[in-house]
Amino acid sequence: MNAKKSVKKTAGRPAVKRASTRAPARGEAGAGGTLRTVNELMAYAYALEAEASERYTEFADAMESHNNPEVAELFRKLARIEHRHAEQVLEDMGWVSAPAPPHAGYCWEGPTGPEGPESGDITDLHYLMQPYHALQIALHNEKRAQMFFSTLVKQARNAKVRRAAQEMALEEAEHVQLIQEWLKRTPEPGPNWALDPDPPMLLD
Repeated sequence: MNAKKSVKKTAGRPAVKRASTRAPARGEAGAGGTLRTVNELMAYAYALEAEASERYTEFADAMESHNNPEVAELFRKLARIEHRHAEQVLEDMGWVSAPAPPHAGYCWEGPTGPEGPESGDITDLHYLMQPYHALQIALHNEKRAQMFFSTLVKQARNAKVRRAAQEMALEEAEHVQLIQEWLKRTPEPGPNWALDPDPPMLLD
């Protein structure tokens, strides 16, 4: 991904809430082997979308601090979309507030480590990045979310959980397609998009 360059040091690293997430320990079953009910699965679905909304908001703040309003607004739009997805989970489940996380925290599986699959990495940002790059980040995250639920389909021991995970995987596949269509309408940056005649100073 061309956008994978660090934001300049003067921006600082956005604070990330990680208290409710953890990676499976060695030899420990991940989410797929421990989910026993649809409610537990949908708690994961809610957390995934809520974390994504929070992270995109952090990305928008970082872009605003670097006077990149166009990309900042795009990240805010992505944050609103993910927030709406989280609200949809609450509505579908008839929940009036966010579900409590598992006692030991969420066990996210795969390359995302202790965070949900739709939580982007701050190192993917560049202060001169363009909307195309932001959408590439979003596409990558949606694909990881689809893979997460597809993995749960294979691992779930409960038939109801398996069917619900399949529905979530299909929804994420739709999100992937929507981002792909959005990318088709977005100009691709030229090869010199990251060149800055007056680059920022790196401060300790």
